Amino acid sequence: MLFEEMNLNKFLKRSVNAMGLTEATLIQQRTFPVAMSGRDVMGIAQTGTGKTIAYLLPCLNQWRFQQGNPPQILIVVPTRELVVQVCEVAQRIADGTSIKCVGVFGGVGVVPQAEAVAQGADVLVGTPGRLLDLVLDGHVSLRNVKKLVVDEVDEMLEQGFRTQMGRLFDLLPKKRQNLLFSATLTKGIETLVDTYFNNPERVEAAPMGTPLENIDQHLIQVPNFNTKINLLKYLLRQADLTRVLVFVSSIALADKVFDLVADEFEDGEIDYIHSKRTQSQRFRAVRGFGEGQMRVLIATDVVARGIDVSNVSHVINFDLPTEPEQYIHRIGRTGRADKKGISIAFCSPLETDKLAEIETLMSNTHIPVSEMPAEVEVSTVLTDLEMPTYKMRNTLVETAAKPGKAFHEKSEKNRKTNHKVSHESLMRKKYGKHYEDHKRNK
Repeated sequence: MLFEEMNLNKFLKRSVNAMGLTEATLIQQRTFPVAMSGRDVMGIAQTGTGKTIAYLLPCLNQWRFQQGNPPQILIVVPTRELVVQVCEVAQRIADGTSIKCVGVFGGVGVVPQAEAVAQGADVLVGTPGRLLDLVLDGHVSLRNVKKLVVDEVDEMLEQGFRTQMGRLFDLLPKKRQNLLFSATLTKGIETLVDTYFNNPERVEAAPMGTPLENIDQHLIQVPNFNTKINLLKYLLRQADLTRVLVFVSSIALADKVFDLVADEFEDGEIDYIHSKRTQSQRFRAVRGFGEGQMRVLIATDVVARGIDVSNVSHVINFDLPTEPEQYIHRIGRTGRADKKGISIAFCSPLETDKLAEIETLMSNTHIPVSEMPAEVEVSTVLTDLEMPTYKMRNTLVETAAKPGKAFHEKSEKNRKTNHKVSHESLMRKKYGKHYEDHKRNK
């Protein structure tokens, strides 16, 4: 379906054309008519399928001017990067209208954000904790919210935002339209929907676990961590890897991988991002990568939810994720907007179980195995986690002490006996050789 064929107002049509968008993605086609009908929506779609525009278009298309500053549209997302991304897309789509979008998130001062909301926010985008703080402190009124959008809800539940989300939803008007979007459908999401949504219609772009068709997947068997570093350096030197997103599973690993490969690049050509970096560092990294100034970005899974770049040439899984669904999220960062993409996964012997779970999730689709390039040095140096462990038999046998026995002889005065002693014996012991004299005198 073409965007021209949708029932969009003239301002949105002009903005969509200015953004170079012509044909709607599957999730956008299926969401638009349901959302426009006023029904609640539960959208299941993988990363990179256009979910942001899928919910922004119908919400903004039905927005109507009203007096006052309270927001009509509330969008809840898990990360500050995603807040910024959604706000940027919303402002581009609403260009030419009086719609104002404001984003709020934790990690920075609350006062400037409260002032920005007070100046007017038709669309309010934020993380659950900061939104709840602003509402409870009286900086934000939710009385006029007509549409609630919850994006990346699976990630929010994974991060432990269930309580904040519930409290926030309880403060919203009962009469509202709810739109929920997630890459996976879990029991926790179903509970959330049953509690706060009104019989939503499910729209789905692709079955969960289905790999994106325009992504060419590769798997390379790598014996250990240091060989992974050597392989990563080799791949990043290849000219066709023009914009590369490298996924790692932890903050510590992001720091370590960056330290080991950064010397291969010029300043500003590579960076890393995770939740422990400062606000300015995270924004600088995301913006530099999105604008093409930076060629390589090393990222953890959580913050990568806020990276929306349409021309990522390669995704490299330095290690396989613990949750198999996360693999789909990762590779979905390439091959976007109908472009071809390439994903490369490193798999060590310690990760074979994770690989099996990923392939099972993808309907037993086996990731094609590629040979290790001959130019890559295979290291024999192992990390502590990779070192083999041996169970040694305990040959030292301790001699058990006999119960009830002291380890030393008791002193004479502490010895206890059970025999009778006559008075004469005691007297003899007391007076010794003078006992006879004592007896005569007595």
